Amino acid sequence: MLKKSSLVVWGAALFVAWNGLLLLFLWSRPSSPADGARLTAEVIRLAQDAETELERQKELLRQIHRYSELWGRRQRGLRLTPKPSPPPPPPPPRLTDAAGTVLPVLVLACDRSTVRRCLDKLLRYRPSAQRFPVIVSQDCGHAETARVIASYGDAVAHIRQPDLSEIPVPAEHRKFQGYYKIARHYRWALGQVFRTFRYRAAIVVEDDLEIAPDFFEYFQAAFPLLLADPSLWCVSAWNDNGKEQMVDATQAELLYRTDFFPGLGWLLLAELWDELEPKWPPAFWDDWMRQPEQRRDRSCVRPEVSRTMTFGRKGVSHGQFFDQYLKFIKLNDRFVPFTQLDLSYLKKEEYERSFLPKVYAAPEVKVEELQGNRRRELSAVRLQYSGRDSFKAFAKALGLMDDLKSGVPRAGYRGIVSFVYRGRRVYLAPPSDWTGYDPSWS
Repeated sequence: MLKKSSLVVWGAALFVAWNGLLLLFLWSRPSSPADGARLTAEVIRLAQDAETELERQKELLRQIHRYSELWGRRQRGLRLTPKPSPPPPPPPPRLTDAAGTVLPVLVLACDRSTVRRCLDKLLRYRPSAQRFPVIVSQDCGHAETARVIASYGDAVAHIRQPDLSEIPVPAEHRKFQGYYKIARHYRWALGQVFRTFRYRAAIVVEDDLEIAPDFFEYFQAAFPLLLADPSLWCVSAWNDNGKEQMVDATQAELLYRTDFFPGLGWLLLAELWDELEPKWPPAFWDDWMRQPEQRRDRSCVRPEVSRTMTFGRKGVSHGQFFDQYLKFIKLNDRFVPFTQLDLSYLKKEEYERSFLPKVYAAPEVKVEELQGNRRRELSAVRLQYSGRDSFKAFAKALGLMDDLKSGVPRAGYRGIVSFVYRGRRVYLAPPSDWTGYDPSWS
């Protein structure tokens, strides 16, 4: 690429050459007095021509400089030099209230060129580019994915994780190298959002997520709740048990508290990153988030009907989890005006005053009665489990996700999992004198 110093040298050379030719022409002219007037006129004309030519040469040099910069950027993109793109403009100082706070969407990308599907929906549904800037953080150095991201121009900010080296892992974890790289990328990308760009909060999505039409409305409405209630540490767009037959799509406005960290489209505050960054794990970051030491008895908000859907069968889990569960999750298709709704019922004290009595007032049934579709007169029922094994048996029998992380069931709150089975509300719940999770349950 031409440097500025080279351009200066070329410009000076052109100027000297032109003026040298001018002097040579003048010296070769006869100097008789009769030609004085004509010579003066000729010199003036040549000087004007020289000035015009010099301006033309300067413009040519400017064009060469512009094209060389464009070519250099293109070459860097093809070689995928891990130099971060210019960052988006710095946000305003951190606010203590929700009014006008910028909520960036951080998209974690790697080697899926299908990131276009994710970005298309984000740009289609976001109500404001100023309120919801999109930052794509790319790992892996994949050229085709980089070209797809670059094709969006100024509509998104493209940053690149600079360390593409292999990570030394224990011998028994060699097949999990991908999980180590994902954790490294998350740490770097969240550091950029909260340390470099200094945003107040961020919505995190991965490159294989498609969003619902009210995705931004949902997070905009829930953000003040996250600020106000210290017993909450995230807002998630995901329902782990959100299969189409297990949710009530007519109640798309219904939200819950959950003790299980769902991920898959989630909002966190900068203060949470201040807490997590110093101890961020080398791998398996999402399961690490679900440990008691990180969760610290805090909950997330999650929807009845998911506001994200994953279309990425390709990934570190080799598609098994996708084929068993993820591809069946229903994506909400009805816009809910969450910012016009009162979400104060999700604050811990109010939620427990209303949700827990409703659960334990529901008539108790046996799993065989549910499977046989008996007692249809009951619109809401409770199925009680007494321990880890009975929970897993009931969950498998009814099509729920049956795994537990540090004793917490997916989508559960105080051990209670709310879902729909054969058209009626079911609460899979522990006894009413439940005292807490047993981390040995897995």
